[in-house]
Amino acid sequence: MDIVRIGIVGLGNMGTGHAKYLIEGQVSGAVLAAVSDISPDRLKLAKEQWGDAVRTFDTPEAMFSSGAVDGVLLCTPHYDHPKQAIEAFSHGLHVLVEKPAGVYTRQVREMNEAAAASGKVYGIMYNQRTNPLYMKLRELISSGELGEIRRMNWIITNWYRSQAYYNSGGWRATWAGEGGGVLINQDPHQLDLWQWATGLMPTRIRAFCSFGKHRNIEVENDVTAYAEYENGATGVFVTSTHECPGTNRFEISGDRGKIVIEDEKMTFWRLRQKESEFNESNTIPFAQPEAWKCEIPVASGGAQHLEITRDWTKAILHGTPLLAPGEDGIKGLTISNAMLLSTWTDTWVDLPIDEDLFYEKLQEQIALSANSSR
Repeated sequence: MDIVRIGIVGLGNMGTGHAKYLIEGQVSGAVLAAVSDISPDRLKLAKEQWGDAVRTFDTPEAMFSSGAVDGVLLCTPHYDHPKQAIEAFSHGLHVLVEKPAGVYTRQVREMNEAAAASGKVYGIMYNQRTNPLYMKLRELISSGELGEIRRMNWIITNWYRSQAYYNSGGWRATWAGEGGGVLINQDPHQLDLWQWATGLMPTRIRAFCSFGKHRNIEVENDVTAYAEYENGATGVFVTSTHECPGTNRFEISGDRGKIVIEDEKMTFWRLRQKESEFNESNTIPFAQPEAWKCEIPVASGGAQHLEITRDWTKAILHGTPLLAPGEDGIKGLTISNAMLLSTWTDTWVDLPIDEDLFYEKLQEQIALSANSSR
């Protein structure tokens, strides 16, 4: 294969954005060959803009079986991702799925299994993995520069959404339409980076989610969660969509100091001696190990969605490893599912979660949803 013929499923905001850079030829080795959407108006506009060079289909299945594409980029509602990905794999197509991978881990696990059986290249649009800040953080932690991680705190409350935003679509902020709120809609990138950059998944979570706090919506829009890890580390994750101005601060403490990411900068308070070694040998009350405040240089760049699509295309053509393998989508989703399940059951949730229990609780919410046709 010399070139990857890409088909896009869903021409909403995200799908249209992906189409634009493909049409402009910004992905070497790839062309936009086809698009699919349930809206005749969107397909008509696509035909007017791109002509016969891009085929149009009114269903994903028609595009998958057409022979017109080698891989598909799924930009449809959250619930549809696993079903459409599995269908695409069954037609021998490579798949790149928008975040989140799905709404509940049981369906995403089925998608992962189908991907493995297909042998096709399977990626997820975790575009924040291209952010030099988080790439540097991952590098510092994996190299041992920070030492063993002891505590993590992420306050991510700069997702402000007004009531007008939620009123802009009947499917928004409903259990049947989106399958959740801030955790499934705004935070998938942070939940992914939390475990990707640190290399750690929690062993159990206790969370407190507020549903429709200061907003007339069904789903969670204010969350405080506490996580525990196998090595004894702990983590706190705080997020909301109603605070203004909000905060985005990620702080990680380790045996060799503390790293803080805030305001697009990284600061490393590096201990000259490991805290554990200092504590073992120190005999002076109130003494502390010497710490150096270092402003960590971070390269510019990070082409976000474009870079993930380039990476996926390169993997198809040349077999290179993916920056964001699709299988990783279940990790952040497991964390968000655990937070909701902890709230619904009012107790600790062990990871991996009870997938059947989560599905049961989710169905209870969908049955009460204003958009309960699902």
